[in-house]
Amino acid sequence: MTQPKPRLRSQDWFDNPDHADLTALYLERFMNYGITPDELRSGRPIIGIAQSGSDLAPCNRGHLANESRVRDGIRDAGGIPIAFPTHPIFENCRRPTAALDRNLAYLGLVEIMNGYPLDGVVLTTGCDKTTPSALMAASTVDIPAIVLSGGPMLDGWHNGERVGSGTVIWRARRKLAAGEMTRDEFLDEALDSAPSAGHCNTMGTALTMNAMAEALGMSLPGCATIPAPYRERGQIAYRTGMRIVEMVRADLCPSDIMTKAAFLNAVNTCAALGGSTNAQPHLNAMALHAGLSLTAADWSAAYDIPLLANVQPSGDYLGESFHRAGGVASIMRELLDNKRLNGECLTVSGEKISIQLARAAAPDGDVIRSYSQPLKDRAGFLVLSGNLFDFAIMKTSVISDEFSERYLSDPERPGVFEARAIVFESSDDYLTRINDPALNIDAHCILVIRGAGPIGWPGSAEVVNMQPPDHLLKSGITSLPTLGDGRQSGTADSPSILNASPESVAGGGLSLLRTGDTIRIDIKNGTCNAVVDDEELRQRSAGGVEVPEANTPWERLYRENVTQLEYGGILKGAPSFRATKNRLPRHNH
Repeated sequence: MTQPKPRLRSQDWFDNPDHADLTALYLERFMNYGITPDELRSGRPIIGIAQSGSDLAPCNRGHLANESRVRDGIRDAGGIPIAFPTHPIFENCRRPTAALDRNLAYLGLVEIMNGYPLDGVVLTTGCDKTTPSALMAASTVDIPAIVLSGGPMLDGWHNGERVGSGTVIWRARRKLAAGEMTRDEFLDEALDSAPSAGHCNTMGTALTMNAMAEALGMSLPGCATIPAPYRERGQIAYRTGMRIVEMVRADLCPSDIMTKAAFLNAVNTCAALGGSTNAQPHLNAMALHAGLSLTAADWSAAYDIPLLANVQPSGDYLGESFHRAGGVASIMRELLDNKRLNGECLTVSGEKISIQLARAAAPDGDVIRSYSQPLKDRAGFLVLSGNLFDFAIMKTSVISDEFSERYLSDPERPGVFEARAIVFESSDDYLTRINDPALNIDAHCILVIRGAGPIGWPGSAEVVNMQPPDHLLKSGITSLPTLGDGRQSGTADSPSILNASPESVAGGGLSLLRTGDTIRIDIKNGTCNAVVDDEELRQRSAGGVEVPEANTPWERLYRENVTQLEYGGILKGAPSFRATKNRLPRHNH
């Protein structure tokens, strides 16, 4: 006997025999752009397309074209597409920081997915925070959802050399400060890193987080890395549209895919990629919204994962070359073959990840290295704690030979170094005083910035990757140890200690630090401490951390409700809302 098809969520709006008047009300205005009542009342899945592309979000703008292929896939699979805009997020341009927008975009997506007649959703992603905001919302509502990445730009070239978005700016600004190039040369080199549509072509936060979506199993194989202009981008958009209809029919939901094992796969994959340090708060946030948690121990367990992706800022190549070499799947296959990945995790394709990875390309030995011949033996984030903070991470994949030789090679204390703290209260303070001779900054200093966390900035700013003063750059010293309660761009090549929690304005130990204090970092034992007597620290009043006034209602609401970066910088209480699909919203009339 044929089983009756399960009733779709959207039918409570469009085919509700108990409320003919409300059905008419819900249907009526959709008619004004030509859709028919027969379509909406047919029992075919209604699929939302969360459109993140716009002129104000250029990294995601390619989705304006991809949308038509998603629609084609949805229609051909028997669904009805309905597109809607999401809150724009543009990392490079949003002030005071796009970190404010992740939680705002999350809220908007939750309300749309929960309050409208959608049976499933295609989440278009690209720029840094579009991916975590989308997946956080997918967990909260838990209707079938699939990620469609927008893809990186083509590889950038300048004077015959690869130039990667973001990374080239941090490197070229050091040359500019050292007097090795003019301002016009600086701009030319920086702008050549953006040769096409797409998001960052380095392993910055955008490419990292789209890779995390694929590692979690929330996008189709290969989706994360296909460059935006490639024909394959439109093809995978079509397949994504088809697949989401099948997922609705199978009732395959985010909670079936984003399990603890899947998150641990993502953490390990992030390490092998040399991924952005912003993955830590974003993955922690996504896990909490999925009813799970990623702990310091979970991140520490990935510290010994080797670096397999030879991609800037940790390596030499860029996103287009990475895709052609095999992309995320090749990295994950190496991890699986070396028992550093759980192959039982389910993906949006309906297959276990191990089945998908069996089709992945083997490492080419150059752009993608084998597990036995990596770029670095350890590439995971180093988790640190001490009297300055309870939690922070250090990006080890970008530690240069020069940095290691200067700070980590004392034969009597390997992996331990001490440095004199130079404390800045904000990025403005840093820019004003970094070249002040009175600070006497030398190669044995550590640059510290505070007031840059979720509450202090607000939103947590990417300002920790501070460069040395000009006189050191001119002498050939291109990096100093840096520390802060903010973040840094995933494209930065600075081995900073960052995401320090609690932040200074929330009572963190950084508020007690003073210029001239000695800081001791012990890589082996995972500690970072001010070498200051405990009694002295107790007697100090909190440092003069300036907290600017909120400039908008959202800035105030954000400050009042945000958690620390250790816990993802999410809205307090938001993870308690889970699977809201199980309770249909009340009628509106």
